[in-house]
Amino acid sequence: MDRLTALRVFVCVVEQGSLSGAGEKLEMSRAMVSRYLAELERWMGARLLHRTTRRLSLTGPGEEALNRARAMLALGEEMEHLAIRSDEAPKGQLRITSSYSLSEALLVQAADDYLARYPGTAIDILLLDRTVNLVEERIDLAVRITNDLDPNLVARRLGTCHSVVCASPAYLARHAPLQQVQDLALHNCLTYTYFGKSLWEFQGPDGPESVPVSGNLSANISNLLLAATLDGAGISLQPAYSVQTHLESGALVPLLTQWQPKQLGVYAVYGTRKQMSPLLRSFLDFLIARMADDPLWQAR
Repeated sequence: MDRLTALRVFVCVVEQGSLSGAGEKLEMSRAMVSRYLAELERWMGARLLHRTTRRLSLTGPGEEALNRARAMLALGEEMEHLAIRSDEAPKGQLRITSSYSLSEALLVQAADDYLARYPGTAIDILLLDRTVNLVEERIDLAVRITNDLDPNLVARRLGTCHSVVCASPAYLARHAPLQQVQDLALHNCLTYTYFGKSLWEFQGPDGPESVPVSGNLSANISNLLLAATLDGAGISLQPAYSVQTHLESGALVPLLTQWQPKQLGVYAVYGTRKQMSPLLRSFLDFLIARMADDPLWQAR
């Protein structure tokens, strides 16, 4: 029996919730999935799953085996495609996830430059404006903008994300001017689903202030809100890296500049420090050095 494959089948069955689901995911027949499970249980000398016609559930030994199986699979993948010695260039593939806007502003160009430097590497970027389970999606690295980190994951700070309240000249020509941050409550504010949808936070001349905001458009991708802001639909709170060129061209106007929107951290998030692959470590060092040279990502 290929024990590594058996462990992979076991983990997949648990994650998919059924033998048939695991078979479809692994492109394996249901009978083969069942055979691998039976062989694994025979090898371990314990039943790993309670199986009924409607559902599967882990036994006590199964719960313990699941954690160890995941760790072994991670180690196996690392040994399979990555091996960097001190005298070798990085090799292998990284699977990375990030938001659309951050990938466009930072990650795609960084990955392109890294790949040009190390031809033996490959990078697969998954664009999502939501948090994903790194283990289930088999993702090596997530680059996230957040101040709310998952304590079960390892995070390394890469830089700071600054935000800008802005609107187009066309919108401002049709609406009353803003003098105080509380005036935002009287305007059409375009909001981001995963951050500050109903409350924008600022650090102002007299300390912290929070403003309840609302509007007729909300989206889970900040790039859509940026496009709507450029079209004059309303006011939005945008990452500075997304609007910098539009502010310089005059297509957007920064508002309430005496009030600093809440700053967020830019983090590299991954599963475990102990099993960090040499390729991941190499790419992280490359990304950190790149961002350290750009004032856009530094704390002010």
